[in-house]
Amino acid sequence: MAKSMLGHIFPGLGFFLIGLWHLFNHIKLHLQNPKSFTIHPWFPTKKVRYLELFLIIIGSCRYTYTEIFRHHHLDPDGTIPTPYLISIEHTSITIFYIVYAGFAIVLDFVGARAKYSLTQLLAAVALGQQLIMFRLHSTNHSGLEGQYHLFLQILTISVLSSTLLAIRFCKSFILGFCQSLSLLFVGVWMIAIGVMLGTPGFLPKGCSLISGKGHQEVNCRDEESLHRAKALINIEFSWFVIGIMIFSMWFYLFLAKVVKVKYLPLGKNEKKGEKNHDYDDEEDDLGL
Repeated sequence: MAKSMLGHIFPGLGFFLIGLWHLFNHIKLHLQNPKSFTIHPWFPTKKVRYLELFLIIIGSCRYTYTEIFRHHHLDPDGTIPTPYLISIEHTSITIFYIVYAGFAIVLDFVGARAKYSLTQLLAAVALGQQLIMFRLHSTNHSGLEGQYHLFLQILTISVLSSTLLAIRFCKSFILGFCQSLSLLFVGVWMIAIGVMLGTPGFLPKGCSLISGKGHQEVNCRDEESLHRAKALINIEFSWFVIGIMIFSMWFYLFLAKVVKVKYLPLGKNEKKGEKNHDYDDEEDDLGL
């Protein structure tokens, strides 16, 4: 299996699983008590509180090691070979995810008053850096690959926007739902990129895989083949949107049937009709 294919599938699987985990927990919390619902940047498990964050750190460290130390070496003069600059760009993204997860653990462990807001900010900066790297790539993502990455950037903007809005509107279930679903969609689309561009049998008619400098590229033989291939990607993305929305509605309805609803007593602020929209004033312990 091509390295470029794995480089999309494994990170995509991570985004998908985290997005699904967030979607499940946000729906569960809202079903159990809509009045006390709060968007959370991460969710603990019963046995290992920081399991989600630990997995982010482990996965990011593994990817960083593979990209920098295992496959690539410096030139004799100590400089980075030009074809491998793309790997340094990718690891810059994963390193910041390590920073995000690490500080999320520390902020929660010490009980910082602004832990949720700061953690959301760290996540937003990580996503912003990822968006910049995708947009200003040293590899010229043109043609077929460029069309796939254009939609990936759109999805990343969706996650970034919802994450920033969640800092202020932390009580909005729809915002938390969209944030989780967008994260899941990023993962699904990254997996699709790896499979569709890394498998010769899935390439559109008139396009083929060629060996580039340090990675594989997809080349279409003429303008007509390229235009047809881009049209197919547009259709593919549209169908993915339809599929993701069908899944999200089914998932919500399914959980609405199986989740035990227990409405908690109203707090003092809610009895008085006061609404709190700031993480800093909440005593909520991630809702679990």
